[in-house]
Amino acid sequence: MNPFLHKFFPHVYEQNVTTIKPSTNQYCRFDSQTLTLFTSSLYLAALVASLGASTVTRSFGRRLTMISGGVLFLAGAALNGFAQEVWMLILGRMLLGFGIGCAIQSVPIYVSEVAPYNYRGALNMMFQLAITIGIFVANILNFMFAKMKNGEGWRYSLSFASIPGIMFTLGAMFLPDSPSSLIERGQNDKAKQELINMRGTTDVDEEFQDLVVASDVSKTVKHPWVSLLKRQYRPHLTMAIAIPFFQQLTGMNVITFYAPVLFKTIGFSNTASLVSALIIGGCNALATLVSIATVDKFGRRTLFIEGGIQMFICQIVIAIAIACKFGVDGDPDTLSKWYAIVVVMCICVYVVGFAWSWGPLSWLVPSEIFPLEIRSAAQSINVSVNMICTFVIAQIFTTMLCYMKFGLFIFFAFFLFLMTAFIYKFLPETKEVPIEEMSIVWETHPYWGKFACVLLIPT
Repeated sequence: MNPFLHKFFPHVYEQNVTTIKPSTNQYCRFDSQTLTLFTSSLYLAALVASLGASTVTRSFGRRLTMISGGVLFLAGAALNGFAQEVWMLILGRMLLGFGIGCAIQSVPIYVSEVAPYNYRGALNMMFQLAITIGIFVANILNFMFAKMKNGEGWRYSLSFASIPGIMFTLGAMFLPDSPSSLIERGQNDKAKQELINMRGTTDVDEEFQDLVVASDVSKTVKHPWVSLLKRQYRPHLTMAIAIPFFQQLTGMNVITFYAPVLFKTIGFSNTASLVSALIIGGCNALATLVSIATVDKFGRRTLFIEGGIQMFICQIVIAIAIACKFGVDGDPDTLSKWYAIVVVMCICVYVVGFAWSWGPLSWLVPSEIFPLEIRSAAQSINVSVNMICTFVIAQIFTTMLCYMKFGLFIFFAFFLFLMTAFIYKFLPETKEVPIEEMSIVWETHPYWGKFACVLLIPT
C-alpha cells in the first residue's frame, strides 16, 4: 500500500510513484533490503523459536507450546498495528515469528500423533489448509483496507493478525495432550484415557501398548540432538533437511508473499495486483482441499512428483512470458489484457501444483516419519531449515529479481527438476503406515535399508 511505503520506506515509494521518481527498470522497482527485512525477519525469529520449542514440546507437551505461540503472535500483531517506526514493524514481525516457530514445531507433530493412521494424511493437511485460508482471507482484507481514504488501511491489515492469534490460543486451551506426549512424560493412565476418548472405543489396548513400547525406546535416547547424527537416523535427518530446503526453492513463497510486488513489477496496476494475489490465494485454498481428499488414496510420492512436474513447466512458461515482454533491460511497460490473463493463469496453475503437493506434504511427511525418541529434535531441524531458507529467499528475492530478471524463474525451475528427482529416488511411500511402525518403510527401501537395518540390531 502506498501510504505504508510512504511512511516507512520512502525510497521504495519514490521508485513506484511515477510523478516523483519513476523507475526505469521494472525488475528493480522494489529492491530494498529494509523492506525485505520487514518480511524476512519473521522467519529468522521463527527459526530461533523452533529450536527452543523442541525442548518445551518434549518436556511440557505439544499443547503448552501451542498456547505460548499464540500469545507471542498476539503481541506481534499488536505492535505491528500501532507501529510508528520501522524498528517497531520489525520487532513486531519477530514476535510473530516466535509465535509461528512454536506453532509449526508443535502442530504437525500433535496432529500426526492423535490422528488414526488411515486418516493421518488428510487430517495433517488441515494444517496447510488453514494456512491457505489465512492467506486468502489476508488478501481479501488487504484489498478492502487498501481502499480506505485516510491512508491507515495498512494498520488494520497488520493488526487483524490478532484474530487468528486469538483463535489459535483459545483453541489450544481446549485441546487434550496427545497420548504419545503424556506417555513420554510418564502419565500412562491419563494417556490411555485420552486415547479412549479420541478413538471413541475402549478397544485401544494394542495401539496403547505400541505407544508405550515406542516411548520406552525413546527414553533410552538421552540426547536426541546427538542421536540424530547416528547412522540409523541418517534417512530421517536427510529428509528433515532436504524436504524443507527444496520446498522453499519451489519459489512458492516468492509468489505468495510478494504477489502484489511481482504483479506490479510486470505491469499490473496497484489494485489489479491485489486482485491477482486474491485469485492466487483462492486457488491455493481450493487445491489444498484436493490434496486432503487424495493424499491417503494416491500416496505422498505420487503427489510430490506430479506437483513438481506441474510447477516446473509453469516456471518455464512464466520465464518465457516475462522475457518476451520486458527482455533483459526491464523497460517499463504495461501488460495487455490477454497477456496479463495468460501470466495470471500460469501462476495459478503453478500455485495449484504446489498446493496439492509440496505445500502440505512438506509438513505432513516429516511429522510422520520420525520415531518418538528423535521426533521433537528432528521436527525442529525440519522447521529450522524451512525458516532459514524462507528468510534467505525472502530477504534477497527483490535483489535477485533485479539482477537475474526473468532468469529467476529458470533458477527455481532448475531446483524443481532436482527435487522431483530426489523424491523419486529417495522418498519411501508412507500412506496407511501406523506412525509407531514407520521403521518398516526404511527397512524395506532399496537405498535406505542399509542404514535402517541398524535399528534391528539389539543394543
